[in-house]
Amino acid sequence: MSPSTTVSRLPHLLKDDDLDRTHQEQLLDAAARLKAARADGAEQPRLAGRTIAILFEKPSTRTRSAFEVAIYEQGGNCTYIDPASSHLGVAESIEDTAIVLGRLYDGIAFRGYAHTDVETLAQHAGVPVWNGLTDRWHPTQALADLLTMREHSTTSITRTSVCFLGDARDNVAHSLLTSGAIAGMDVRVACPDQLRPDSDITRIAERIADGSGGRVLVTADVDEAVRGADFLYTDVWVSMGEPPEAWAERIPLLRPYRVDRAMLERTGNPNVKFLHCLPAIHDQNSQLGRELAAAHGLDGAEVADDVFDSPQSIVFDQAENRMHTIKAVMLASLTGADGQA
Repeated sequence: MSPSTTVSRLPHLLKDDDLDRTHQEQLLDAAARLKAARADGAEQPRLAGRTIAILFEKPSTRTRSAFEVAIYEQGGNCTYIDPASSHLGVAESIEDTAIVLGRLYDGIAFRGYAHTDVETLAQHAGVPVWNGLTDRWHPTQALADLLTMREHSTTSITRTSVCFLGDARDNVAHSLLTSGAIAGMDVRVACPDQLRPDSDITRIAERIADGSGGRVLVTADVDEAVRGADFLYTDVWVSMGEPPEAWAERIPLLRPYRVDRAMLERTGNPNVKFLHCLPAIHDQNSQLGRELAAAHGLDGAEVADDVFDSPQSIVFDQAENRMHTIKAVMLASLTGADGQA
């Protein structure tokens, strides 16, 4: 299929199934063109005179940086707003905040806890709202994941398989399941029964896969899930906002799903690649890594360092692609174009 040259207008991006297959492909094609133009020094800024509010309840490295650099390189301006510098949710409701920001800004990027909050923003702001992470969805991450897998696949994305291992109740697993199904991929999840994705999201992904030609598998059987996989994907075992005590419960459950060299070999695919949305606990060069080693004898948690820091690891391509796909999303909302037309 030849790359799309236009992008349909995108009112909001709140969850992955806001996109259909055509729109998803248009955004990925646009992101690829934007990435190539940037590398060639030929990127055309299309957000001059546009202002974006970056409204974050949760701290961030990649999502914040990706939005800020994307806006800057496209000629726009942004304001970063966090709980310490705003009345969000404390002295002012989400609805009132949305109305005010919508009168001042052309778009709002939101990263927070409750998914209902980003929906309220979109309902009342009157400008495009983009979900940079909530408790249920992480759609800008999934677009970056898909772009990265397209770049590293030797075949069509519809003939590609990805397996997520670990705590599958999190937003990354939900978005991967759904976006992968939209793309027509073979998407597998390997997790303990106690940590399965939300059942309604699994049903959404299965329904989409029935129409796209994709496949969705959720199982506790690691060998069934990883066999022949082109990509293995994992995330931290304890998410932001969870108490530190959760590690003691989570580690025994998730050790069998840890991505190490043996797990790569269990795929039977010598070309398998490794994905992670970051940050990753893969060694003792962070405070949390040292604490887990001391308390649990675990050198790296969800992924071993000899996988994370290996030729199979494409996590930093994946991190960079956050910016390119976010550019495509913002341009689709604010200009209805890919920035290179």
